[in-house]
Amino acid sequence: MKDDTYYLHQTPKSLCIDIINNIVFKDDDIIYEPFAGENNFYDAIPNNLNKHRTEIEDGLCYKSFDYENIKPNVIITNPPFKINGKNAFYDIMLYFAKINSITDMYILCSSYCYDSLTPKRMKTLNENNLYINAITIYNVKKWSGRYKMIHLTRNYNKSFKYVNKIFE
Repeated sequence: MKDDTYYLHQTPKSLCIDIINNIVFKDDDIIYEPFAGENNFYDAIPNNLNKHRTEIEDGLCYKSFDYENIKPNVIITNPPFKINGKNAFYDIMLYFAKINSITDMYILCSSYCYDSLTPKRMKTLNENNLYINAITIYNVKKWSGRYKMIHLTRNYNKSFKYVNKIFE
């Protein structure tokens, strides 16, 4: 049985529906939800689209997904913020940045995770041809705060700049 912490951190169904309803999918998109949880994102994705999921609680790990043959091009997820006690947000983003078939990533995150995207880390993501395209901010009562849906693409966006300098 999953503990209360697991249920507390599941993305609200209404939020998933709103996010999915604001994404324009192409008929040939292959959508992948790597941290499916209770399937709230996965279930909100239209059934006429080619969609896939993994969830560690079901014994399905994102690192074991068949990226080479399935070739997902869209990732939609609310990843775990900590794995083995460590902030894993950036590591997860970098992992997906290195999968060439992925052209769009929609990643839901807290301010804490967003703030972990330092200029140096953003430079590394950019060097892996992954750029922030847009950010949508949501109020999530269940989590008592603001959460960001970051849309990343393979297209450079000059609106986002990162200064890798510490000011005194």
